[in-house]
Amino acid sequence: MHAIEARGLVKQFDGFRAVDGIDLNVPEGSIYGILGPNGAGKTTTIRMLLGIIDPDEGTRVLLGSDRPLSQSKLVGYLPEERGLYQSMRAADTIAFMGALRGMPLKAAEMRGRELMEEAGLGYAADRQIRQLSKGMAQTVQLLGTIVHDPKLIVLDEPFSGLDALNQAKLERMIRAQADRGVTIIFSTHVIAHAERLCERIAIIAKGKVSFDGLVSTARDRLRPQVHLETETADGPWRKALPDDVRHEGNWWHFTLPDSGVEPLLTALIGGKAGIRSLSIERPGLHDAFVAIAGEDTAAEMDAPTAEELI
Repeated sequence: MHAIEARGLVKQFDGFRAVDGIDLNVPEGSIYGILGPNGAGKTTTIRMLLGIIDPDEGTRVLLGSDRPLSQSKLVGYLPEERGLYQSMRAADTIAFMGALRGMPLKAAEMRGRELMEEAGLGYAADRQIRQLSKGMAQTVQLLGTIVHDPKLIVLDEPFSGLDALNQAKLERMIRAQADRGVTIIFSTHVIAHAERLCERIAIIAKGKVSFDGLVSTARDRLRPQVHLETETADGPWRKALPDDVRHEGNWWHFTLPDSGVEPLLTALIGGKAGIRSLSIERPGLHDAFVAIAGEDTAAEMDAPTAEELI
């Protein structure tokens, strides 16, 4: 079963195709990352999936309905542009967001205070938003996103502007929701976040999907790398090293051969190479991203946003 299915989504603005024929399948209960540089079309895609804007072409089905807005009470959405009433108390903010999703206001306030206690912010429930740190305010907005127990949570660049401590806290909250069986979609331009959290990803660049599938499948496009240190610098064992080997002193770096590590070890030991160190490193998602989307797109991913530079 899929929480979201999209086919051939297209959206143009003043003749520019911000989204150019995107297909997506988001399995129920998964943590699904939409990964791409700023300006790739991630936010526009999310808004079409949720029914906030309509596509110029294509179809989308959200939680079984081809009218996404009809399912809005089952969705929690944290947009990239944060917006909280600065004079409102934290608990009232969460209650207000729950009421917008159909909760009775009193029940939403009680649940909001419970969530703040669970998040370690119970002491700040009656503080105004302007009195909170950026990380605390973002936590309040996330709690308002989940207060009504949605089946689908959509987070657009949720880590933007947060320090490492608050990022880790937010990641724990996301995992806790996933453990309850909630489907979670989040967009990010930070590859490390997607690698830590996601089971599946879609890589979007220039309005197109260049990969949609398991993180492990993306990483398996590249073979593992071998890092070998030997006591000797030459000998018959060198014939066992592949053609792509890079030599740095007594260190050798190369792609693991198709035959695996056992024949290599046999040749090294038999040829008296003297193995000091041998490690096999599986490629990370960043390496896979470069292979799929290209170095230029990967360089754009690493560039901080204006908000992160503040």
